[in-house]
Amino acid sequence: MVVIWRIGWRVAAVVGVLIGAAVAYDYTTLPPVSQLVDGRARGSVTMMDRDNHVFAWRGDQFGGVVTADTVSRHLKNAVIATEDKRFYGHFGISPRGVASAVRINLSAGRGPLSGNGGSTLTQQTAKLLCLGKPFDPTAGISEKDYEADCRQGSLTRKIKEAIYAMALEAKYSKDDILTIYLNRVFLGAGARGFEAASQRYFGKHASEVNPAEAAMLAGLLKAPTRYAPTNNLQRSQDRALTVLKLMAEQDYLTSAEAAQAREKPAVLSRAAKARAGGYFADWVMSSGPAFLTRDTTEDVMIRTTLDARIQRAAEEALAYIFENKVRSGSKAQAAIIVMSADGAVRAMVGGRETKVSGAFNRATQALRQTGSTFKPFVFASALDLGYSPNDFVKDGPLTLTIPGSGKWTPKNYHDKYYGRVTLTEALMRSLNTATVRVSEGVGRDNVRKIATDFGISHDLAAGPALALGASESTLIEMTGAYAGILNGGRSVTPYGLIELRLQGDTEALMRQAGGLGERVISKTAAGNLIYMMNQVVENGTGRRAKLEDRQVAGKTGTTQKARDAWFIGFSADYVTGVWMGYDNNTPLKGVTGGGLPADIWRETMVRVHQGISPKPLPMLVPANVAQVPTQPRNPKPQMSKDEIAEKRLLEELSGMELR
Repeated sequence: MVVIWRIGWRVAAVVGVLIGAAVAYDYTTLPPVSQLVDGRARGSVTMMDRDNHVFAWRGDQFGGVVTADTVSRHLKNAVIATEDKRFYGHFGISPRGVASAVRINLSAGRGPLSGNGGSTLTQQTAKLLCLGKPFDPTAGISEKDYEADCRQGSLTRKIKEAIYAMALEAKYSKDDILTIYLNRVFLGAGARGFEAASQRYFGKHASEVNPAEAAMLAGLLKAPTRYAPTNNLQRSQDRALTVLKLMAEQDYLTSAEAAQAREKPAVLSRAAKARAGGYFADWVMSSGPAFLTRDTTEDVMIRTTLDARIQRAAEEALAYIFENKVRSGSKAQAAIIVMSADGAVRAMVGGRETKVSGAFNRATQALRQTGSTFKPFVFASALDLGYSPNDFVKDGPLTLTIPGSGKWTPKNYHDKYYGRVTLTEALMRSLNTATVRVSEGVGRDNVRKIATDFGISHDLAAGPALALGASESTLIEMTGAYAGILNGGRSVTPYGLIELRLQGDTEALMRQAGGLGERVISKTAAGNLIYMMNQVVENGTGRRAKLEDRQVAGKTGTTQKARDAWFIGFSADYVTGVWMGYDNNTPLKGVTGGGLPADIWRETMVRVHQGISPKPLPMLVPANVAQVPTQPRNPKPQMSKDEIAEKRLLEELSGMELR
């Protein structure tokens, strides 16, 4: 026995010396507390709407440094009661806690180190610091793998963690250790630290949270993503009840305070509850410079064009139509864009699920055939060359020979022809053969150029089917092109970012004054086209989009086999585009652009214009009686005999009567 004792104390002494040396070494590597409170490898982006209200967060959010002294006492007590009630009494490790955790794990049929770890707050802080090994993005390991390595629970790792924890206790005060923990811990929804989480979920500082809010925040420590109130508020509130019970048992709350917190559980702030503008926020992130958005290492503040009221209007309109006019169980999708005439995007809905982040955005990412929503660019080409809305074109059977492809015979939607019609009627009724004749008459290159100049950047069809929207585009591109018609004929670049600055700075790094570009068509041509598109709504295929209290204009679009249905139009104040279809290109049943998309458009615009006084459209109404003068409306220089002969040939081919 004596021999065993002698060997034992010598071994213990050696182990003690080795542990002491290891603690001493780790002690020498520890920097000042101020260098440990923000351990993020990437920065954050906070987005504000046009009224400077925060509506979205991206990246690793860090709300600012808090200390054990500056946070709400309820929050400090909730963390200690939940994670380590003996925090102020141990030296970094708790043998009693480890023994209890091993017993619980074994009784549950797990390994002694699997499940409950018995870690003190100091040990958890050591783990958050990855035992002093910072993340190195050049080391060839991802941040996710780095964090997984920091959380591993092997016996060797646990020993190193205990040694590092004792070094922390030797170097810093208890409140310093708690300060590091409060600032570095992950709390769901991209929030790093309790200040960020408090602002993210409740819209207030960590120094201001009440017992119910403190309990909810502390409850996130068990499983941040699972218990995040933005994922499941009820689950988060239930978890908070457990924390409140622990706080009451440890005398951190009176019975009255605990009862009040149970009766009035914490709820999300309006911004957190709304989770509005997810598609819009993703779009802004993808359109901005990567080093200040997606890959930023700084904390960035972005003021945007989003209008929260209009965003709600679009989301509510979409939900209303699908709840009341679409059969239950339908997998059809829809997207909405609302923008001002200069391209400022006010609302964006990229699909039926609106409270999302990182989802496929049908408003900006889906390339779909445009159908008849392309036709306004055909008539814009004619009007810009001097035609009048009252000029005539033939609507009748038409067959064209396409080199290399043979004969092509476009048909109207109902196989019905109207003979000699005005350009206005051709657009109003969405007549295919008449539109093709106009396109062939003014020249496909002219049509293609005007569409491109208005912002349709994707490849446009080379053949005569160009006029009928055989090309693909995105909803945001098409809506932006229509904004160019409303603003009098100038191109626009849709934009969402107004100002970008670093958090804490007053000077902006980037500013966007507007999206207006070069003139594409004359103001007169734009005014005439707006009139023609107004007739689409008043008397044509878009009648279901008509608003009772104000003038609107627009165009329906339905592609081959009804795979896509569109309605894009505008009032004097806003341009709105709607697309509807299936992600897998399944044909829509009984849906055209003048049906459900027009209904969604109308419901959106009714809500958007609440409280806005009606304004007339900037349209030019032509004379009621169509006349055919001998010269173009905008006379060109005197033509040669060859040019006159060519002009007459074009008239014969297209069936148009030039003014």
